[in-house]
Amino acid sequence: MTDTTAPRPRPRSGGLGRPTGRDVLSGFVTGLFSIPEGMAYASIGNFAAPLGLWSGIVPTIVGSLFARTVLMVTTLTSAIALTSKSVLSGAGLDPGDLGAVATLTVLVGVVMLILGLLKLGSVMSYVSTAVMTGFTTGIALQIVAGVIHDATGYSPQSSNTLGKVVNALVNIDQWQPASVLVSTSTVVVWFLVRFIKPLKSLATLVALVVVTVPVAIVGVDVEYVSDIATIPRSLPPLSMPDIAAIPALATGAVAVALVALAQAAGISAAVSNPDGSRSDASRDFTAQGLANIAGGFFSALPTGGSMSRTGVATSAGAGTRWSGIFAGIWLALIVLLVGPYAGYIPMPVIGGLMIVIGAELIVGRWPDIVLVFRTSALSAAALIVTFAATTELPLQQAIFIGAGISIILSVVALSRTGRMIHVVRDGDGWIVEDLPARLPSHRTTVLHYTGGSIFAEVNRLEEDWPLVKGTTDAAIVLSMRGSPMVPSATFLKALDRIVADLRREGVFLVLSGVPPRFAALLTRTGRLEHLGAENVIVETPRLSESIETAYERAEALRRNAREEASRDPQTP
Repeated sequence: MTDTTAPRPRPRSGGLGRPTGRDVLSGFVTGLFSIPEGMAYASIGNFAAPLGLWSGIVPTIVGSLFARTVLMVTTLTSAIALTSKSVLSGAGLDPGDLGAVATLTVLVGVVMLILGLLKLGSVMSYVSTAVMTGFTTGIALQIVAGVIHDATGYSPQSSNTLGKVVNALVNIDQWQPASVLVSTSTVVVWFLVRFIKPLKSLATLVALVVVTVPVAIVGVDVEYVSDIATIPRSLPPLSMPDIAAIPALATGAVAVALVALAQAAGISAAVSNPDGSRSDASRDFTAQGLANIAGGFFSALPTGGSMSRTGVATSAGAGTRWSGIFAGIWLALIVLLVGPYAGYIPMPVIGGLMIVIGAELIVGRWPDIVLVFRTSALSAAALIVTFAATTELPLQQAIFIGAGISIILSVVALSRTGRMIHVVRDGDGWIVEDLPARLPSHRTTVLHYTGGSIFAEVNRLEEDWPLVKGTTDAAIVLSMRGSPMVPSATFLKALDRIVADLRREGVFLVLSGVPPRFAALLTRTGRLEHLGAENVIVETPRLSESIETAYERAEALRRNAREEASRDPQTP
């Protein structure tokens, strides 16, 4: 008989599909948007501006070809640019060394590819909201601090993010009026365009054009993109990795990959596939890995899934992965046709746009900041520590600190779930009552353990365990159904102590609803023989079946003990 109630499998997105006119248009809009944003992101990382443009061509096309989150746009982001800069500087390498950049990009791709092939996409769920909020907020402040010179003409005299902001505010009298006027005008135009609904998604591009044109025509005395780098009218040139730089960049590449993957992790949740197919984080890891490996040979900086660029694509009507493919193609064509003219863009314009982007990130994270501080003091502390690490330390160190804090938070949260519940028979079912401080005599007591069996739960487990000294004619059924039972030698040793205490007092123990993996662990470690195989009842599909079986087994043990005692007059 066919089970008609079984859920239908969701479609899986594997093919390219057929491109639509809306994909062509959304790709064009995304490609245009990549010009100011890509150049700005490259600039805040002290990279040549063309690298930001080229990071939106080959990586974007390759990433869109293979991503399981079909609308995700793979390109350079501010956090990736800053982390890459930090890694290269920490390794004593020049961000202007294309060989070193290519090496880092390819290594980042290899790390991503390995994580994807190992199906480790789920690990990103272990990065807590508190840690991610602290990290992204710190990144946002770094973005603002990184463009203070571009926006004001003043170079802050400080080595850390908060110091730069404070130093710039203290020395406001040294700001250059022309630079401030241009950057402020850019922010104002962006703000006003956001009120025009049809142009809202193009506010950054409109602000770039509206302010750049008159400033360039008049020739205002500010720094221009051409003063930093010449943008050639060409396709991304080939670049070869520097093999000698691999040892110095290997560890940093892991940090860059984690930053990129962490940023991209939220895209699948925020942007569902239009065809209803299921996203796959591991496949997205693989796609981003391939994008970086390919991009590394075409002068691209490390890249990852970009929420901002994906948002632009979806708001412009993207319907398939072809939108991202067209975005890369359009950007290449635009660079070929009008590449040199991008040199006329004033750096204060880019500075103003980056301040806007940084402010948007902070505003967008504000609800999460409030939520974290209202959740618990531990979560708030994690946010503050991660924020401080992000603003005061190199980003590759900050991401590892954040990952460590997430692991600690996960262990603490899991350890707090471990507790003992007293379950009492009530007619044909079972009800929950207060846990007895002392184990009752002349009855079978049923306890239910909830937790993961991790080492951090042991103290609480032993504290909750009822006192058994002086108890007679008693048995305990310990239910474990529903517990993940993570393998832990500390937990097994605690169980050994409990069993020894019970045996000294003549109290029987029967385990109920034991997960198969925990039963296998008991067998592998010799505990099954110690407990008695007949006293370990493995969980069954029926919810109460194992606990009923265990209860009957415990009652039989008590009954047999009483019968033996009655036949042996010397037994007390």
